[in-house]
Amino acid sequence: MKYLINRIARMNFKKMFVTIDKIHKKTNKNKLLLFLDIVYCGLRYQSGYMDYYLLEFYNLKNKDRKTYITRGINNKYIRHFNNRNYYHYFSNKDEFNTEFKKYLKRDFIIINNNEKEFNNFIKDKEYIFCKPRNGSCGKGIEKIKVSDYKNKNLYNYLESKKLTVIEELIKQDKKMNDLYPYSVNTIRMVSILHNNKVNVVFAYLRIGSSKNFVDNFNSGGMVVPVNINTGEIEFPAIEKDGNLYEKHPDTNISIKGFVIPRFNEAKELVEKAGKEIKEIGMAGWDIAISDKGPLIVEANELPGHDIYQLPVHRKTNKGLLEELHKIIKL
Repeated sequence: MKYLINRIARMNFKKMFVTIDKIHKKTNKNKLLLFLDIVYCGLRYQSGYMDYYLLEFYNLKNKDRKTYITRGINNKYIRHFNNRNYYHYFSNKDEFNTEFKKYLKRDFIIINNNEKEFNNFIKDKEYIFCKPRNGSCGKGIEKIKVSDYKNKNLYNYLESKKLTVIEELIKQDKKMNDLYPYSVNTIRMVSILHNNKVNVVFAYLRIGSSKNFVDNFNSGGMVVPVNINTGEIEFPAIEKDGNLYEKHPDTNISIKGFVIPRFNEAKELVEKAGKEIKEIGMAGWDIAISDKGPLIVEANELPGHDIYQLPVHRKTNKGLLEELHKIIKL
């Protein structure tokens, strides 16, 4: 009830009514009835209006609605498994790289008023990947060609942009590179630590497009679920604007039917990393398949819930709440 009251207090009603208009235009359903149904689903299934829209609750019966991981249910699991006092190990990229160094399989440096150390780090590198200390959705990240700053002070530029976490580039596995070569295509794996066992529950592949160097869904990339047992992709990928692709538009490589190489090794990596900070028992891990094997790019202490359950990637009207219940029912 406390969560529900806080959500109502912070709700953007203007955006909610814009969303209702979208659903009305798509379905011709009465706006007042849609509003009342959104309120009902919020009370009954802890879903927000974006859950209602993205998961197409307006087309589902109650027996199916109750099978979905909604925002409220996802937050309940996060509150149960994750201690907020330990969020900083995941949200701050410098702390994350330091704590999970053995899983990164690449060199990195944290800019800390040591220009000489930085210059030594970049002297044999053609490109570097530069990240702000915190941030999400790939925002603020820059891929920099070192030689472009031959006559400029790269160190001062990075400090001015607050790009403090500097990494060598990841060279991805040939098969992943053939799929899309301009970004590292990462697998988001959600894990839950329960009874001292790390369970990899969901996975989806994020793929770059249009020559963007980041693969994030909110930065122009596309996403598609991955079969957690086989590593195979069984659906077309979707962009944020709703376009679907069975083949990648830039490379013509088939997405549907693509099998991620070394997928079991990637799961094993998450099963080990998930025990490092046990106070964060539920996490989303971004895994790259590199020429050195699977590695961790970064991780998120607040894993999402909707992308795994989009209508275009459903074989039935059922959601994935049962998969969480197989581990623990809260």
